[in-house]
Amino acid sequence: MKPDAPRHLRSRLGYGLICLVFGAALVYQFVRTSQMASEIAALTDTMGAATAELTADLHSLRTTVTQTNTTLIAALNNQQQNVGNIQQQLGSVQSQVGNVTGTVSTLQKLSQTDPELLKKYSKVYFLNENYVPARLTEIPNAYEYSSKKQLLYQTDALPYLEKMINDASSSGVTIYVDSAYRSFDEQKALKGDYKMTYGAGTANSFSADQGYSEHQLGTAVDLIPPGLGGALDDSFDGTKAYTWLAANAYKYGFELSYPKDNSYYVYEPWHWRFVGKKLANDLHNQGKNFYDLDQRVIDTYLASIFD
Repeated sequence: MKPDAPRHLRSRLGYGLICLVFGAALVYQFVRTSQMASEIAALTDTMGAATAELTADLHSLRTTVTQTNTTLIAALNNQQQNVGNIQQQLGSVQSQVGNVTGTVSTLQKLSQTDPELLKKYSKVYFLNENYVPARLTEIPNAYEYSSKKQLLYQTDALPYLEKMINDASSSGVTIYVDSAYRSFDEQKALKGDYKMTYGAGTANSFSADQGYSEHQLGTAVDLIPPGLGGALDDSFDGTKAYTWLAANAYKYGFELSYPKDNSYYVYEPWHWRFVGKKLANDLHNQGKNFYDLDQRVIDTYLASIFD
């Protein structure tokens, strides 16, 4: 039995050694696990601190962004308000420039327009014997009632007269010009003949003295249709020509100078004066006559007489 004792001893020693190694491994594993737990705890603490710091930084950044956004919006609104103020000021300046430009344009027109053209010359204002319109043009024969006499008309107003007669013709109404511009001396001679024929009192009721006739301005015409035998009298207002003129002449800048019951001369349905489209339209729309207006009101239309 004794020879087997060493083997048994060696077996027990081997087993003890294994237990020792295993125990050492457990101890090492425990120690290492504890170290790792400590490291994980430390890392968790570090991550928590970092997360808290990051959260704080993010909150601070959001606050900063919000404040910056608010500041930018306020600045933008302020800038927009400034732009609006500048635009308003610019608009005011442009308006003033436009007014100045309009004033300059009006003054230029007035400087180039005969100031006599819209004066009330029927027994009110006087044109002296030296007055002659600066621009007169012969009326084409096609518009004249008689080819025996040369008729002159204010150059800038002539296109309006021609268009009116042409449009009347297109509507089936024939109208001719019987008389237009008369000089001071021509009016004087005509009035003298009327006095000799009808007497001074009667002549004064239908004919102006020299210097008071609208014909001397070159913008008045006596119109006549065919069929009246060349006579200008009250029968004119029973013609298609008068009906058409009464309804349309204002569109071309013409107005009837001496309607019924006027305070200057007898009713003259044939006598039409160019006063400009704007004034003629206003007179038509208001149901007024040229001589109903104050001269100061009429003068405001002078710059636009040929517009």
